[in-house]
Amino acid sequence: MTEFRAAIRQALIDELTADPSVLVFGEDVAAAGGVFTVTKGLQEQFGSTRVFDTPISELAITGAAFGAAVTGSRPVIEIMFGDFMALAMDSLINQAAKWRWVSNGQTAVPLVVRTTVGAGARFGPVHCQIPGTWMQNIPGLKVVCPSNPADAYGMLRAAIRDDDPVVFMEHKRLYLDEGELTDAPVELGTARVVRRGGDVTIVSVMKGVGDALVAAEALATQDGIEAEVIDLRSFRPLDVATVVASVEATGRLLCVEEGARTGGWAAGLIGQVAADALGSLDDVAILCTPDHPVPFSPPLEDAALPGPEDIRAMVRERLGGA
Repeated sequence: MTEFRAAIRQALIDELTADPSVLVFGEDVAAAGGVFTVTKGLQEQFGSTRVFDTPISELAITGAAFGAAVTGSRPVIEIMFGDFMALAMDSLINQAAKWRWVSNGQTAVPLVVRTTVGAGARFGPVHCQIPGTWMQNIPGLKVVCPSNPADAYGMLRAAIRDDDPVVFMEHKRLYLDEGELTDAPVELGTARVVRRGGDVTIVSVMKGVGDALVAAEALATQDGIEAEVIDLRSFRPLDVATVVASVEATGRLLCVEEGARTGGWAAGLIGQVAADALGSLDDVAILCTPDHPVPFSPPLEDAALPGPEDIRAMVRERLGGA
């Protein structure tokens, strides 16, 4: 069994070994091994020209990654917390995401931005946001979000080998989760059905997938409700087709999002599903965090985050079992 963070480290090791053009850099990723020790030991193994620390400037890090990517390297950079992605937006959105388009496809931009996201670990409101929807509507970017060690390993290797810029989000409450790794290739932008069921479709990402599975088991054993659970795995590309296929069978859709309802991925996904499968839908619902910053107080933070019991309660209410 391998921890989530160890799976990411192994993916970096394997790609650094396989391809001399791969670089790893960012704040504290080398000497300190990363604030969550994900990159521990990489500099010792691969040297200071391939794994190195940078000044504290997210814009400079992303700008350097863009320059490295368009001149033959495959940089993997770390933005310590997803909240700080706002400081890197110009290089990422106005340069990296556009370059293949404005160069008429002549120049690839193979860079990966690793960043930690998510609440529940007592980091306060400016270290726990999930910025996936900030970048979801930017053509040229891929935004992916693994929920388990196997996907973390496979999706990071796929992201490093991709010729487009990829934002790779790691939920900090998943770092200690364990699972088996496989060498099976992972295609970025494909959702996965992780539990079959015929009564309701539950869609989530990252930590929400595990919560949905816990809720689904409780619904099955205690309420006689069989929920199908889908791990979206990617904000962009967005695999609407897998969700539509499930909804056409169940007729009900619940999206569970750690994030605000307004402008969230759940609302956008439901809009696309409704357009493609409106005749199959009997009920849709969104379970998300309130429209305010995540509280610093631990009890208030816990109350703000959707969990397995909240998922079960909403399903039972929508199906008339509450």
